[in-house]
Amino acid sequence: MDEIRLDKYLWAVRIFKTRSDAADAVRNNKVTVNGSYAKPSREVKLGDVITVRRQQVTYSYKVLDLVSSRQPAKNVPLYCLDITPQEELAKLNVPRETIFVFRDRGTGRPTKKERRELDSLMDGICYDD
Repeated sequence: MDEIRLDKYLWAVRIFKTRSDAADAVRNNKVTVNGSYAKPSREVKLGDVITVRRQQVTYSYKVLDLVSSRQPAKNVPLYCLDITPQEELAKLNVPRETIFVFRDRGTGRPTKKERRELDSLMDGICYDD
């Protein structure tokens, strides 16, 4: 075996939970192989670098060996090497800014004035998404 479908490989090495999830991600340009977008049927070869974008993090994997059946989690390092840069993994630990406005129990919904104050407070926060 010297080549295998991209979607099948991503599923076999447990990057995606199902093969259809892997195929959808590839079709939606969330997966690149050696820096170029691919189709789910693209053949993966030894040494290829696969990048997968999930939310704000871009994971990178190097193909070490080809496998067509789903592997146990302990065997995955035999088939692919996680080469994700540390700065990408650091994005997972960034605390999210949240605002919690305390309201006394039983006071009901905010008045128009309170709502405008809440909206102006929320407008001051920048979101990446």
